[in-house]
Amino acid sequence: MTIRAPALIVCVVLLAACTLGPDYHRPEMTAPPIYKEAAGWKIAHPSDEAPRADWWTVYNDPELNALVAQVAVSNQNLRAIEAQYRQAVALLAAAHSSYFPTISTGLSGSRSKGPGGASAELGVPARSTAVNTTKLSGTASWQPDLWGGIRRTVESNQAAAAASKADLAAALLSAQSTLVQSYAQLRVNDAVRRLLDDTVAGYARSLQITRNRYKAGVAARLDIAQAETLLTTTRAQAIDLGVQRAKLEHAIALLVGKAPAEFSLAPTSTLPVLSDMPVEVPSALLERRPDIAASERRVAAANAKIGVAQAAYFPSLTLNAAAGFQASSFGRLLALPNSFWSLGPAFAEVLFDGGLRSAQKEQAIAVYDQTVAQYRQTVLIGLQEVEDNLVALRVLADESVAQQAAERTADQAAQLSMNQYLAGTVDYLSVVTAQANALNTKRSGLDLTARRLVASAGLVSALGGGWQAEPSQ
Repeated sequence: MTIRAPALIVCVVLLAACTLGPDYHRPEMTAPPIYKEAAGWKIAHPSDEAPRADWWTVYNDPELNALVAQVAVSNQNLRAIEAQYRQAVALLAAAHSSYFPTISTGLSGSRSKGPGGASAELGVPARSTAVNTTKLSGTASWQPDLWGGIRRTVESNQAAAAASKADLAAALLSAQSTLVQSYAQLRVNDAVRRLLDDTVAGYARSLQITRNRYKAGVAARLDIAQAETLLTTTRAQAIDLGVQRAKLEHAIALLVGKAPAEFSLAPTSTLPVLSDMPVEVPSALLERRPDIAASERRVAAANAKIGVAQAAYFPSLTLNAAAGFQASSFGRLLALPNSFWSLGPAFAEVLFDGGLRSAQKEQAIAVYDQTVAQYRQTVLIGLQEVEDNLVALRVLADESVAQQAAERTADQAAQLSMNQYLAGTVDYLSVVTAQANALNTKRSGLDLTARRLVASAGLVSALGGGWQAEPSQ
């Protein structure tokens, strides 16, 4: 009985429709309807109100905008991760190539001579002759995807490429957030330096007043010593700020892909503007956070590899074809009588592997379970980070109100103590104490501003920044 070619093709197509392994469904992850610390925050609905790609522009700082724009272009860590993404895309293209036959061609020539044979009549060895062989051939080989192993491999690599793309977005968001936080701390450092420089100038005037009073005989030598101590201590604090500023400047240089020696930021008298931003509902994190999207795509990749492992249990079919010409000389190579061809299928099945395929399947299932747990943990960490920054911003906002009141009363106390000292009703120690307290209160206010700016950038990063998962994911 002869199997006709069309029937064979139909059978192959029907078998190729089979796909082993479980179909992918996103692991269940129940997000709370609202954040615990979201009281008083505006929920971003619809999502068009949420921060988009240029989320850092809300701080209204042109220099910051220019720096953040350089991160995506010059940061070397991002370049490395972008190269990893291109590797993943290349692996996906390689997996796609398995759908198609492999076709090759070759042209070869040889001259050979074998051993001579014995002459039956003469009883003496016969001479062998040299033979020329020229061969032009083409071969084709195709392995139909009978059990869906190739489809599952493509599916796994496609999910892995999507995960790598999300990794790139997560790294970019992290670098942008770190730069915004470092820049905010640097500008607050500049503000503290201006405060200390102004305070040093004020303390110098107080010292001069004290010296004049000492010369007039209405102040003790101890008053001068106390005034000089306060002045020099404050001057030392101003100098010490240079260490922190230099480190922050170096960190920013690294983020924008420059050597510290090639980068500098001049001090300014302005701080980034701290503005309120709407907060999306918790479930939106599943789409807006690139690290969560990357983790979910790795679950999909691991799920597809289970199908690849299952397909290894079944036989493989390879369709082979070859055709060409072979002759003793190149001039007669393309003559029709010198042509040859072959066509035929080849089935292969592993009968015994000592449990290898079973172990590979169990490994694939275990990897899938691991990625599911990692995905859920990533979601929980994302929720925690949002909650942490929400409570930080809420508490720090309340603290800022109290801090401003403390600064006003500290200034008043310092002025009153100086007036009383000039009137001779208190000693200079009271003035020193009040002035030091006023300075410390103002520094605490600036530190509070830095913490609020850092928490603000942290919240944007925790919410996913301006990144949005693709619908296919």
